[in-house]
Amino acid sequence: MLRLATVLVALLPLVASAATTLKISTLYPDGTTIVTGLKNAGKEIADKTEGRVKLKIYPGGVMGDDRAVERKIRIGQLHGMIAQGGAFASAYKDSQILNVPLAFNNYDEVDAVRAELDPVIEQGLEEGGWVSFGLVDGGFAYVMSENPVKSLDDLRDQKLWLPANDEASAKASKAFELSPIMLNIGAVLTSLQTGAINAFAAPPVAALTLQWYSRVNYVTDMPLLYTFGLLGIHEKYFKRISPEDQKVVRDVLGATFDTLDTESRKENLSAFQAVQQQGLEVVQPTEDQRAEWKDYADRATAELVEEGEVSQDMLDRLNGILAKQRAGQ
Repeated sequence: MLRLATVLVALLPLVASAATTLKISTLYPDGTTIVTGLKNAGKEIADKTEGRVKLKIYPGGVMGDDRAVERKIRIGQLHGMIAQGGAFASAYKDSQILNVPLAFNNYDEVDAVRAELDPVIEQGLEEGGWVSFGLVDGGFAYVMSENPVKSLDDLRDQKLWLPANDEASAKASKAFELSPIMLNIGAVLTSLQTGAINAFAAPPVAALTLQWYSRVNYVTDMPLLYTFGLLGIHEKYFKRISPEDQKVVRDVLGATFDTLDTESRKENLSAFQAVQQQGLEVVQPTEDQRAEWKDYADRATAELVEEGEVSQDMLDRLNGILAKQRAGQ
């Protein structure tokens, strides 16, 4: 027994110093600002923890869509993912509050809301089991289409793509009286090429990065909704790291995502002009058409609250911040 105890004591330093590799999946392609920034953060973390913590990034959706990645996280094949905020809604429904349709008129309003609600979203996600490190600007999503779309009737005539397994999007589309074609993101370009779909709603940066812009002719100048991404590492894997190394990971990734948020905003601000330079014609809805879009957006938001996708308290908080911002307070 004494000999066994001696052996166990001798092994303790080896166990304590065993390296932890956090395996992270993302749909962002390799070479993008997000993936490059995360890889650089991984090098810094490995250096500051003397190799005890490393990041391994799987870019470009090679691990599958959000649902597939979540399954792999549950069984330990992966430990985290960079995804749009809605991908974490099962852990914290109100993480979708920034995605309310037609909530924002401009980035100043986004910034006012995010200044107050970003910490709330991060705390809610952590209480739901996901350690996050800050939100990254995803830009406004616009309708891009083969045929011009000004009105909701125009949109209803299109073969519109929406992401599969996104309950909030599905419910919002129902409120808009749309009949979208639900596909995984990896099938979008091929479906545009074959004509299975001819319209989508996405930030211009995504349309450029994923080459979707090359299969459409028009972009409707109306920000349908604001999008954001974040890195979530499941707490059961994060807690395996020592407290000291957890702090290093939080500090490095927190600083990284602050920088990525700023850089992504710059990219998103220029992307709307970039898709025009690639040949897309801008469509301007009339004021009456914009009012109709907004009316249906309000109905969609009410239904999201009614069905529990977003809480009324959080929606009231969002609207309160926007009211103050618009009043110049």
